Amino acid sequence: MTRIFEELLKKRGVNHDFLSPKYRVDLAEKLPDIEIAASRIAEAVAKQETVLVYGDYDVDGVTASTLMYDCLRLSGVENVSVMLPDRFIDGYGMGGRVVGRAEELGATLIITVDCGSNNAEVIDKLKARGVDVIVTDHHEIMKEIPKGAIAVVNPKRDEQSEIRELCGCGVAFLVMQKMVNLGYIPEGREKWYLDLVLIGTLCDSMMIDSVNRMLSFYGMKVLKKTRRPGLIELIKASKANKINSETIGFQLGPRLNAGGRMESAEISLKLLMTENHQDANKLVMKLNELNLARRESQKKAISEIATPEDDVIVVAGEWHEGVLGIIAGRLVEKYHKPAFVLSEVEKGVLKGSGRSFGEFNLAEALKACENVIIGGGGHAAACGVKVETQKLDDFRKKVNEYYAGLGLIEQEKYLEPQADIKLEDFSELNLALMDEIKSLEPFGNGNLEPIFQLVDVKIVRVNKMGAEGQHLRLDVADASEKQIKLVAFNAPEEWLNLVVGERGDIWINLVENEWQGNRSVEGRILRIKKSSVEKM
Repeated sequence: MTRIFEELLKKRGVNHDFLSPKYRVDLAEKLPDIEIAASRIAEAVAKQETVLVYGDYDVDGVTASTLMYDCLRLSGVENVSVMLPDRFIDGYGMGGRVVGRAEELGATLIITVDCGSNNAEVIDKLKARGVDVIVTDHHEIMKEIPKGAIAVVNPKRDEQSEIRELCGCGVAFLVMQKMVNLGYIPEGREKWYLDLVLIGTLCDSMMIDSVNRMLSFYGMKVLKKTRRPGLIELIKASKANKINSETIGFQLGPRLNAGGRMESAEISLKLLMTENHQDANKLVMKLNELNLARRESQKKAISEIATPEDDVIVVAGEWHEGVLGIIAGRLVEKYHKPAFVLSEVEKGVLKGSGRSFGEFNLAEALKACENVIIGGGGHAAACGVKVETQKLDDFRKKVNEYYAGLGLIEQEKYLEPQADIKLEDFSELNLALMDEIKSLEPFGNGNLEPIFQLVDVKIVRVNKMGAEGQHLRLDVADASEKQIKLVAFNAPEEWLNLVVGERGDIWINLVENEWQGNRSVEGRILRIKKSSVEKM
């Protein structure tokens, strides 16, 4: 073990159990209401009932829907259908259309995935029509559990539970694990679904605690040899030369999300469920088109938004509803300010998303603005909101007054990368260390990719790349003149203006470059602080 990796593990408190976790079969028993849920599924098998799986339109929802469908089929339920909400009609959660769909199918049991904990009203309507509902979900329960549901399988119900950080697909996986434990599904068959759990976990930004580490560790092994035609074709289309957290977060996830954002999540669902490579290829091409449209929509919106003066950005425009959250996130990155981005979805009504960081809690901010908005809700760092068009200025004023009243200072520090290790020389940045870092994969919240701070380096070469010179490659040297190559894609203008001879600290992730069979270690630039003036 290299000295740097040993120091990294010590700082993070990482032990052997984290590096090489044991597969666990006991986790399903820790889910609330799992016995009731499993018993009701067994009844559906015995009576050959029609079951409807109701999911969500994001990556976690689509992977969870695919997994639950197969769980039921493998358990012996022959008549299974899947319904996903339409972002533009239903919004998040169980929309009223599910009542009609259940009636149309003759479904006597609905199993939700990645939603349902806060949809008591719809669940009560279904109960009144003789339809049982099992909720499987991972979201916070805002009021009380839906009493009309026969089971609410949500680990958030237990504040002390070790499985609280599961994504929706993770919860669905444990339901499958329970059916394995009961003998309905062959032992070991469930492991082939851990690729879906991995993708759902990373794309839903879940905390990589010990449970998610175990699931995602084995999920990565399964993904690398997946038999699922949709994932095989998706990986091909992304042109990824290796499968890692970056591939999932920046190649697979955005494409799977593009369906629900721009048109319909049914495209992504069909992709994951198809057993035909030709069909999968056509669906991937469609998702590629939608993902490009999503990028163009984002780019157009960002170009239309003027440099904001307020502490909290509040902007509205004629932008695609499916990309408002992403635009808000980009504004946070660009201006280091909380942001709300809205678009008129119906006459006189704006709907949008908020993104924040640091100590500014969006959920609390919306409470402070309740007299000037139609409604909204969410978490500290992300939320949704509806505002009357004519009250947009009132909302902007109110939310900025609330922010000012908090007296927050030095919030930008929460956006700055924090170094795991500081280095004054590059002699130990080698392939041995690179291979050790790979053993920490997959990366995510709670298990971030290691960050190295290169201290007082000298820039010896500057090269702009890309059609518009938007990418940057630097060669930097330490005190002993040992050099390392660094790269930044879509680099900020301040970085592009760097010149040879300047000195400073640079924060990087280590990356492996392979060219014509030769491997080398390079760095991906996260932050640059020049010796005289800081540049972000």
